[in-house]
Amino acid sequence: MSDLKMNARERLEFLLEENSFVELGSLVSARNTDYNLGAKKVDGDGVITGYGLLGDRMVYVYSQDAGMLGGSVGEMHAKKISAVYDMAMKTGAPVIGLIDCAGLRLQEANDALQAFGQIFHKQAQASGRIPQITAICGMCGGGSAIMSAMSDFTLMTKEGSALFVNSPNALEGNIESRLNTGSGSYQAQTAGNVDFLCEDEKEMLLKIRSLISYLPSDHEADDAFVECTDDLNRVIGALADSVYDARFILTSVADHETFLETKADYAPEMMTGFLRLDGETIGAVANAEPVLTAAGLTKAVRFVRFCDAFSIPLLTLTNVEGMKASVEEENDLARAMGRFTAELSGSTVARINLIAGKAFGTAGVVMNSKALGADFVLAWPDASIGMMDAGKAVRIIYAEEISKGSDQLGLIREKTAQYDELQSSAMAAARRGYVDDIIEPDASRKRLIAAYEMLFGKKQNVTEKKHPAI
Repeated sequence: MSDLKMNARERLEFLLEENSFVELGSLVSARNTDYNLGAKKVDGDGVITGYGLLGDRMVYVYSQDAGMLGGSVGEMHAKKISAVYDMAMKTGAPVIGLIDCAGLRLQEANDALQAFGQIFHKQAQASGRIPQITAICGMCGGGSAIMSAMSDFTLMTKEGSALFVNSPNALEGNIESRLNTGSGSYQAQTAGNVDFLCEDEKEMLLKIRSLISYLPSDHEADDAFVECTDDLNRVIGALADSVYDARFILTSVADHETFLETKADYAPEMMTGFLRLDGETIGAVANAEPVLTAAGLTKAVRFVRFCDAFSIPLLTLTNVEGMKASVEEENDLARAMGRFTAELSGSTVARINLIAGKAFGTAGVVMNSKALGADFVLAWPDASIGMMDAGKAVRIIYAEEISKGSDQLGLIREKTAQYDELQSSAMAAARRGYVDDIIEPDASRKRLIAAYEMLFGKKQNVTEKKHPAI
């Protein structure tokens, strides 16, 4: 087995438990004989399909074989993948696709095209019912890129793989050497289409194993729980005096200090990912920087939507002062905030908000406030919750008085302390019922676990309607 590049079967052998893979459709071959294709027929038609075990969980898999007809998608190739989806939806198991594809098989034309469309249809049917994971092991262009986009999570290697709708050289005014829009770095950092960017295929396949352990088998399953051997009442002294760091906080409170971040390279100001609390998978959305951006909110929307579809409770970690101000942000920011607000408000899973820093203005409200239906809001003692920073508010409210005063700095300090106590402290918010409890930072883990235990089995009736229109 190569350390750098594996073939289709080696990838499955490395991914799944030893001797657990059962192949389906190994004797299927193309029926089209136009353009002398009959002489090029191969068993399996360029894709290996079947099922196997990941840990103790059954998963369905397909692995495209670039060594057979270039891994091109023909009619029977596509039908094999569709058959995998049918079985996965019947049995309630995730689908993992390993893509290494030269594209649509041109010689089969309409037959291949219609079968390709059938894959998209199956993916749409499966969305929200079973988890879908796509790993890009080689080429993934044109229609194959849609297969990736319709998955819940996409993984890609830094080298040796490509993801694009149109080839970089086909873009007017661009050449690949100038801007490789199909590269892993572009797709992960700029386009936001890749959740995990990996050094090589082995790391990518191991990441799939880790990811799948956090996810339920389907939308009705509760098999994402694992036994927790970490101390449920673990005191985290390092949180008491540390500067706000979203990753450090989420890692510290998690079982065994393990946090799996998704889309880490895209819109890093908003952090999303999975952790466990008392063995239960929790989806986390956190402000890594104190501003909301259109890209960060868009990233969070899809994550929240996935968690809600699969009944994964949500934790928001809040430290936000406002929205990013720029001409570029104005293009999409209001729309992105609206979508995020609607998605969070409409979710029916248990939702807890931990305010570990600031929660100012509209941005603070949007980050899972009580007003948006959060089930439980906790705050650290030094958290600031209100319209804006107390010092800034005082300079506006008392502008005239400050300008005429003899001791301006003293007056500002006095008024700021008063405003903070009355309007922007955690205690002021708690007195108004906007915060359920103020907790010490070092007790965050045990208090979060207790809150999710209290909310376990939450049931919420959804107003009868087809779906939101936002």
